[in-house]
Amino acid sequence: MTYYDKLFVNGAFHTMERRNSICSVIGIKNGFIEYTGEDSALSAKEIIDLEGKTVIPGMTDSHMHMYAFCQNLVAVDLSNIRSIKEMISVMKNKSKEIPEGCWIKGVNFDDTLFKEKRMPTRHDLDNVSNKHPVVIRRVCLHAIVVSTEGLTLAGVIKGYKPEGGGIVETEADGNPNGILREQCTQVIDNIIKDPLSDIALREKIMMKVFKDMSSRGITGIHTYSAKIWNYKESIETYKHLENIGLLPVRVYVCLDELFDATNKINNDPNSKVHLGSYKLFTDGSLGAESAALRDPYKNSGDSGVMICTEDELYNKMKTAYDKGLQPAIHAIGDRALEITINAIEKTISSSKTKPALPFRIIHAQMTPPDLIEKMKKIPVILDVQPIFLRTDLHWIEEKVGSYRAKNTYMWKTLMRNGLMLTGSSDCPVESYDPLLGIYSAVTRCDFTGFPKNGYNPDEKIDIYDAVRMYTHNPHYATGQQNINGLIKEGFFADFVVLDRNIFEVDEMDLLDVNVLSTYIAGKKVF
Repeated sequence: MTYYDKLFVNGAFHTMERRNSICSVIGIKNGFIEYTGEDSALSAKEIIDLEGKTVIPGMTDSHMHMYAFCQNLVAVDLSNIRSIKEMISVMKNKSKEIPEGCWIKGVNFDDTLFKEKRMPTRHDLDNVSNKHPVVIRRVCLHAIVVSTEGLTLAGVIKGYKPEGGGIVETEADGNPNGILREQCTQVIDNIIKDPLSDIALREKIMMKVFKDMSSRGITGIHTYSAKIWNYKESIETYKHLENIGLLPVRVYVCLDELFDATNKINNDPNSKVHLGSYKLFTDGSLGAESAALRDPYKNSGDSGVMICTEDELYNKMKTAYDKGLQPAIHAIGDRALEITINAIEKTISSSKTKPALPFRIIHAQMTPPDLIEKMKKIPVILDVQPIFLRTDLHWIEEKVGSYRAKNTYMWKTLMRNGLMLTGSSDCPVESYDPLLGIYSAVTRCDFTGFPKNGYNPDEKIDIYDAVRMYTHNPHYATGQQNINGLIKEGFFADFVVLDRNIFEVDEMDLLDVNVLSTYIAGKKVF
C-alpha cells in the first residue's frame, strides 16, 4: 500500500479534466498527486479534512508585468481619480514628500473616466510643482504625460524627432504638448531612476505582492519584460527568492530580447522559476488609440501605430524561432493581428522544424471573421484579458463604432472555432485577481453589474470554461499541460480551496467567491 505524504479527504475536488468530474479524496507524494478517488481509508503522514469545501486546480495569470506592478507601488496611484483637477491635487500632495529635483511619478490614470473627457497635458502637470519634473502613465501603459520641466530634461523640445517609433504630440506652434505615445516614452523612462534599485526594498515589495497572489489562488504567473518602458525582468531575481525559500508562486520569466533557450522548463514540482516566451510588439492599445486598425478610429481619423512592419516582425520572429524560442506577440488592433498572423505563417513555412510550442498572440482584442479563419490553421494560443472588458465596454464603441465593436472580446466565438484561450490580467493594467477575470468572462459586465445581461451577451462563456482559462489552459502555452493545471494523478499538487461551489453560484455572485487556502506541490502557501 502506498504511504502518502498528505491525504486530503472530504473535499469536492473539481478535476477540470472534463465537466462534472469530481472526487472527494486526493493523495500526495513528493509534490505530485498520486491518488484521486473516494477511498479515505488510505495511509498518510498527514490527513487534512476539507469539510466538503470546493477545490479547483491552482490558477495562473498567463500575461502580466510583475516588476512593473511592483514599481508602481512606490508611485502615486491615479486609478481612482476622476478629474484632472483631482489628479493635480493628489500629485501636489505627493510633491511635499519628495526631495526637490526628483521626479514625481503617477500611474494608472484613465482619461476616459475624467470629468474633462480629455488627456492631461504638460500645462496641467506644470500646476503640480515648479520644483520637480512630473510624469504620469496611462493605465494601458502605452502613453505618458510629462511636465514642461521633464520634457526639457529629456531634450523633448520643439523639433524633436523620436527615434524608434512612437508619437510626440505637439501644439499649434510645434512645441510638445507633453503627451508621448508608444516607444518614444522610453526617452523619459531612461532618465528616471528605477525605484526598486534598492535590493532590500525590492524584495520587501515583491514578497508582499506574492503573498497577496497566494491569497487569491494564484499558483503561477507568466511575467513579461517590457524594454520600451524600462520594465525589465530578470530570472535571477526570482531564482534568488526561490533559493532562500520565499517564493510561493511558479514564475515563468518572458523576455523581449533574445536569450539562450537551453534553460528548458522542467517537470520538477519543486522547481518554481523558468524562462518562458520571447516577447514582440506590433501596436499599442485601444484606450490610447494607438492599437493598429485596418480602418481609422471613429472620431480621430487616425489608424493607430504600427510599431513594426510585417517584414520586420517576420525577421525577428524567424530569428527567435530558429533559436528554439517561443514567440509571443502583442497584437490588439485588427491590422496588427493581421500582420502577426501573416508573419507566423511565413515563419512556419520557411522553417524546417515543427514548433515545440505554439505561438502566442497576446490580447487579440479585435478578431474579425477572416482572421479567425486564418488563426484556426496555425499553432497558436491566445492570451486574453477578460477583465479588460469591465473598463472597455464603456467606450469601445466610441473608439471603433458599433459594427467593429461586435468583433471585439469574442471569447465564445474563438473557443467555438477551436482556439485555445488562456486567462490573464496584463497587470498593472488591471488586477491580477483571477476570480475577477472569471467574473468578467462569464458576465461581460463591469463590477457594478452594468450593463444588465452583459455587453454583447452572445459572447459570454460559462463558468467551467472560464475556470479552465485560468487553471489548465495556461499550461498549454508552456508545454506542461500533461503535468499541471488538473487535479489528476501524475500532476503537480497545485490547487485552491474555495469557500463555496464556484460552479453553482449565480454569475453575478462570482465576485463574492473567496479563496480559503492555496497549495503548491502539496505545501500550503496560504
